[in-house]
Amino acid sequence: MSYPSDRPRRLRRTAALRALVAETRLHPSDLVQPLFVREGIEEPRPIPSMPGQVQHTRESLRKAAAAAAQAGVGGIMLFGVPAAKHADGRGAWDPEGIAQLALADVAAEVGEATVVIGDINLDEYTDHGHVGLLGPDGDVDNDATLSAYSRVAVAQAAAGATIVAPSGMMDGQVAAIRAGLDAAGYQRVPILAYAAKYDSAFYGPFRTAVESSLVGTRSTHQQDPANLRESMREVELDVEEGADLVMVKPAGLYLDVVRRVADAVDVPVAAYQVSGEYAALEAAAGHGWLQRERAIEESLTAIRRAGARIVITYWATEVAQRLHR
Repeated sequence: MSYPSDRPRRLRRTAALRALVAETRLHPSDLVQPLFVREGIEEPRPIPSMPGQVQHTRESLRKAAAAAAQAGVGGIMLFGVPAAKHADGRGAWDPEGIAQLALADVAAEVGEATVVIGDINLDEYTDHGHVGLLGPDGDVDNDATLSAYSRVAVAQAAAGATIVAPSGMMDGQVAAIRAGLDAAGYQRVPILAYAAKYDSAFYGPFRTAVESSLVGTRSTHQQDPANLRESMREVELDVEEGADLVMVKPAGLYLDVVRRVADAVDVPVAAYQVSGEYAALEAAAGHGWLQRERAIEESLTAIRRAGARIVITYWATEVAQRLHR
C-alpha cells in the first residue's frame, strides 16, 4: 500500500499548529468602526435594516468611540445625520453641524488612541440625496462640487479629524481637497480616497441609516460593477493627485479588485465591508443558517487575504473585543 509523501494535514492537526502557520491574521488595529450620529435625538435609535447598529446621540457616540478605542480598533469613521437638509448640502461644512460636533466629541474622547476619520460627501445633507451640487440637467455638477468638498475637508480637519475620506467619486476630488487642506494649514491631514467605489445594490441599509433623500441612481459617478480596468485608472489618478491611502468599496464582492489594487500601489489599501454585506450575514445568522461569529471572521479574513491592509466593518469593535480575549 502506497502512502503520500507530502502531508499538509500535519500542520492542521491542532488549533495551536493552525495558528502558528496562519498566513493571514486579523488584528484590532486592522479594523475601522463606522458610527452614525443623529442630530436632535435624546436616545440612540436602532437601525432596523442593520441589526445591532444605531443612530447615536452625541453622548452615546462618545461611549461607543471609547469602547472601540479600548478594544484597540484602528479607526472610527463618522457619519452625521442632520435634522435639516438643503439643496447645497451646507450642513456638511457648518462648524456647528452634527458631523463637526461629533468629530470634536470623538477626538476629545479618544485622543490619539485611535484614528478619527471624517467622511466627505454631501448626500446626507442634501434634500435631493445626491453627493454634490446639481447642474441644470439634474446630474451632479462635478467641478462645482469640488469646492464644496474642499470646504467640508477643512471643516472636518478643524473639528479634529485625523483623516478625511472623500467618497463622492468626483473627478479631481483628491487634488481639490489636498489644495484646500494645504491652503488652510492642514498639510499634515491625510486623505483616504474612495478610489474604486462601485454603484452597488449593497448600500441600501446605509441609506436607511443616514435617512437619505435620494431619488434615482448614482450611476453617472459611481463605477459600473462590470469594470476592473476602470478601477485601476481611478486608483492611479487618486494616487497621482495626492491620496495617502486608497479604498475599494464594497469589499466582499470585489476581492479581485482589492487584490489588483494592492498589487499596484505603494500606499495602504482599505476595503469597506458595506451595510448590505453586514445585513445579509446578520439576517442569515439570525435564521440559524450560518454560525455567526465564524462567518464574520471568515469574511474579514478574506478581505485581508485579498490584500486590504485596513478593513472598514460594522463589526470592528465586536471582533476586536473577541481578538483581545
